Amino acid sequence: MGNETTWDIETDILVVGSGAGALTAAVTAAVHHASVLVIEKSDQFGGTSATSGGALWVPASRQALAAGAQDTPEEGFAYIKALTGHAVADDRIWAYVKQGPAMLDFLERATSLKFTPIPYTDYHAELPGGKLGYRTHDCNQIDAAGLGADFDRMRATHPSAMLFGVIPWTMYESAQMITQMPGWQKTLAKVVWRYASDIPQRLRGPRSRFLVFGNALVGRLKLALNEKSVPLQLNCGLTSLIVQNGRVVGANATRHGATLRIAARRGIILGAGGFERDGTLRAANLPPPTSTDWSASQPYNTGDCLTAAQNIGAATDLLNEAWWAPVIKVADEPRARPLFYERALPGCIMVNSAGRRYMNEAASYHVAGKRMIEDDSPDAGTAPSWVIFDARFRGLYPMGPVMPKIPDWMHRRAVRDLLVQAGTVAELAAQLKLPPAALTETVEKFNASAKRGEDPEFGRGHQAYDRYYGDARVQPNPNLYPLEKPPFYALPVYPGDIGTKGGILTDANAQALGHDHRPIAGLYAIGNTAASVMGASYPGAGATLGPAMTFGYVAARHAVGVNE
Repeated sequence: MGNETTWDIETDILVVGSGAGALTAAVTAAVHHASVLVIEKSDQFGGTSATSGGALWVPASRQALAAGAQDTPEEGFAYIKALTGHAVADDRIWAYVKQGPAMLDFLERATSLKFTPIPYTDYHAELPGGKLGYRTHDCNQIDAAGLGADFDRMRATHPSAMLFGVIPWTMYESAQMITQMPGWQKTLAKVVWRYASDIPQRLRGPRSRFLVFGNALVGRLKLALNEKSVPLQLNCGLTSLIVQNGRVVGANATRHGATLRIAARRGIILGAGGFERDGTLRAANLPPPTSTDWSASQPYNTGDCLTAAQNIGAATDLLNEAWWAPVIKVADEPRARPLFYERALPGCIMVNSAGRRYMNEAASYHVAGKRMIEDDSPDAGTAPSWVIFDARFRGLYPMGPVMPKIPDWMHRRAVRDLLVQAGTVAELAAQLKLPPAALTETVEKFNASAKRGEDPEFGRGHQAYDRYYGDARVQPNPNLYPLEKPPFYALPVYPGDIGTKGGILTDANAQALGHDHRPIAGLYAIGNTAASVMGASYPGAGATLGPAMTFGYVAARHAVGVNE
């Protein structure tokens, strides 16, 4: 490294961030006999990954093919290409579809993780290469007892991904209960009993030791790092990168107020999320309307890695894009709640400030969130929009923080303050300061078509993804039912996100590129720190974690010189 620098810590690979992509990179490097240090600026590890649904979208995996899925890497490439056009280099897409299955197999060998493909349809299955299922992979559950002290240091699941905001459920259990498939009541009883019967943990607090989704994924990756004796330093944030002779050789970080100079002999892998919780970066890059309050991401994603890389000449791309989602912001919660599936359930609509529908409410959350931004205008504002439903819907289905079967008065004050109720649609419009005649006409027009199972304006229920979270008992269209039974309800919905997707431009090896599009030696970027391989699109459930972990695997192998 030269005699001119004094290092506080030396390692082969420095990984910045502790989400699933970062931990995958750390495991990969450690298995290949490199010394590794992981740093995380907050007091908990796991990042947004730990709080998420924990699914990975990977085409043509060995696991899916063994389960009988019909898929090929070529179809995966064609599907991503159909969504991204020329926005992403072909070699990056090929690297993803070829290395994604290899990453899954590697983690199954190197860790206790097991991946199960599930019949979750692609978000745009109608496009070339799209599939009706088995590209989204769930991981195996874990009991928190096996994590020991790491359990309390791992970031908790987002409330929106749990029953009543506190009770974990599996992906199948959640889908069964949300859409009230046959047997859902038995499943509900099982899920509640599993939570309530853990008396020792209930005495400690509300958090469950039955870990699923992102908590299970991150927990098992952390166990693998423990087995390899890889240190993970909490409260240790990156401040800048150190370059010598054109190569990134180390980083400056702060820990408990002290500055650390960390040498990275073989490379630095930046995987600390996006910039969605930084108001200045949002205002400079994301289209309006925008607010940090509307992000469902964890609060530490403030673009530190992006800024550090830009300061040494890294190129960027897609900074105006995010993983969009309509969200509800509850005042006493630090993060917004995404409406992932509720909008697809029959008997609700979304309207703008003019009292008009303006989208297919059952579209994927990314499409719906982006539509909210694109359709915002002075005379028809979308921030907020209003999701409107009637007493029938209220009794059957969830809507953000509002739970069915639970009376209004039993919801906590912050939720009750959001929920608007009225005896007629016109009265509801008056409370929401919407044009009563326009909203009444909108509801009547929707109802007339919904009774026939049709949505001539926006085609709700026509695509496979729409129907995934429909209610199969409602025919002929599981996504449509009239709003007729008073009282009528409304909740404010904002154009939010679950993270930004623009960042450092990288190549097929996840190497950061300079403005000359040549690799910056010693520097890699993955996950939401990098410009997404998915371009402006969102192919399917797990299309954030799949690439983060795949390119974490790719980056670590390249950094330690594994080429086979």
